[in-house]
Amino acid sequence: MTDAQRRDVVQRTAAIIEVRMTSTRLPGKVLRRVVGKPLLELLIERLRQAVTLDTIVVATTTNATDDVIAELAERIGVGCYRGSEDDVLDRVLEAARSVSASTIVEVTGDCPLMDPQVVDRVVRTLYERGCDYASNILERTFPRGLDVQAFKTSVLERVAELTQDPVDHEHVSLYIYEHPELFSLASVVSGLPARHADLRLTVDTVDDLSVISAVFEELYPRNPSFGLRDIVDMADRRPDVLAQNASVSQKPVR
Repeated sequence: MTDAQRRDVVQRTAAIIEVRMTSTRLPGKVLRRVVGKPLLELLIERLRQAVTLDTIVVATTTNATDDVIAELAERIGVGCYRGSEDDVLDRVLEAARSVSASTIVEVTGDCPLMDPQVVDRVVRTLYERGCDYASNILERTFPRGLDVQAFKTSVLERVAELTQDPVDHEHVSLYIYEHPELFSLASVVSGLPARHADLRLTVDTVDDLSVISAVFEELYPRNPSFGLRDIVDMADRRPDVLAQNASVSQKPVR
């Protein structure tokens, strides 16, 4: 059965991008321009290459500062749902409902180097194993910034009923993978050398932006569809460039 046939039978799969302008360490980062385009547009361009996705929805807030995000979504022809800034779980859930999605692929706006083939691997794992949740973050074998989490919309609806903890509602899928006794989980691993799992390919600081910019500037002009393999090859060729943000620490969830 092809991906399209499988989705026709049991799924409508939506990538939901959590994004806002008021990030704490680098405000407005998602609209910083690299290779002539906003980072959010580059992320969407890459997600559109994932064959397992039916649609993409930008999930932003009702704040006036996020009007520019809604305008970008309209300009490039993707859906946009606007909801609570703090209750991200509710925002993602309502974004999924707005397009009648039965499966959510959770992506954050600070991951512009997302690889569509990684998205497809995670979504196919969810389909094929029939589990509640599949991701490549349960065991860190992919660079940070290639994070993909896929789960049934009905699972997130259940989470919304089970917890009112503000941390669970800020970090959408946290409750799912912290409760394996309630939900069936599947882990997708990269098969890459362990050193590549330490690469930081997300945008949260100025140093992160320098790395992301360098990757796009080197790889995008030759091949706009470059993937993870191209990035790790660049890391081996030019370790100094990819190490610019090695000292940046990820903010803890709890």
